[in-house]
Amino acid sequence: MAPTNPLKITALTALALVSFAANSVLCRLALGSGAIDAASFTVIRMLTGIVVLWVIVLARKRDANPLRAGSWWGAVCLFMYAVAFSYAYLLLETGTGALILFGSVQLSMLAVTLVSGVRLGAFEWGGLLLAIGGFAYLMLPGAAAPSLGGFLLMAVAGMAWAGYTLIGKGSQHPLQDTYANFVRTAPMLLPLLAVMVVARDISVEGIFYAALSGGLASGVGYALWYAALKGLSGLQAGVLQLLVPVIAAFGGVLIVAEPLSQRLVIASLLILGGILAVVVAGQRRAASKQVS
Repeated sequence: MAPTNPLKITALTALALVSFAANSVLCRLALGSGAIDAASFTVIRMLTGIVVLWVIVLARKRDANPLRAGSWWGAVCLFMYAVAFSYAYLLLETGTGALILFGSVQLSMLAVTLVSGVRLGAFEWGGLLLAIGGFAYLMLPGAAAPSLGGFLLMAVAGMAWAGYTLIGKGSQHPLQDTYANFVRTAPMLLPLLAVMVVARDISVEGIFYAALSGGLASGVGYALWYAALKGLSGLQAGVLQLLVPVIAAFGGVLIVAEPLSQRLVIASLLILGGILAVVVAGQRRAASKQVS
């Protein structure tokens, strides 16, 4: 049943957005300090997510058979996102990674809209060009420019998350679908397990961060977001996700002690402002069509 209480929707949304941002902070804490390698972080993150979601599904007396929910395509997108995300944070700072991730998510979903035949208005094209210009500014050569490899990896993570979002759109059983998708990633983790055994570069601190990322920030956070989406409009969901890079950037400053560069601030304003313009204009265009 969809949440109808405004306070409940607000709480679910706030917790989900903080969880998304926490993933960036936890991943950077673990990988930036060398407490764990990227493959091990991903494996522990996903396996912990499976266990925590299984417990929640059983506690709520729901069907725990993963083959009756979710999808293999959803699992593939989830796995690709998790792997690219981890390896990208070997090269990127917290706020920069989150900005590239969620900017890529929104632009990927916009690309799907364009491919489907939807025509953009002048204001939407302006917003799109502004966002692309923000990415170009972020990657301008210079000492403050992020790693190109990290940028590409996080862009892949963003495209994969966009695919996961589109596949899960309209989910009637968010908790079970999230759990099922996590379970289906298990066989995909085998190559990373091999890397994990060879690397043996794991500390207790790294395991702790990966477990928090998987159990709370990922498993519970994704389920909360799916539940919150039932009480949000498309415009609200799109705009609210733009808060995640901002939350992550401040988390990086306060928790990871990363600097907040002028380049990141300006790029954030351009990218998030451009995407906001596209989302708002698109929603108004859809509303005007319904009225006419």
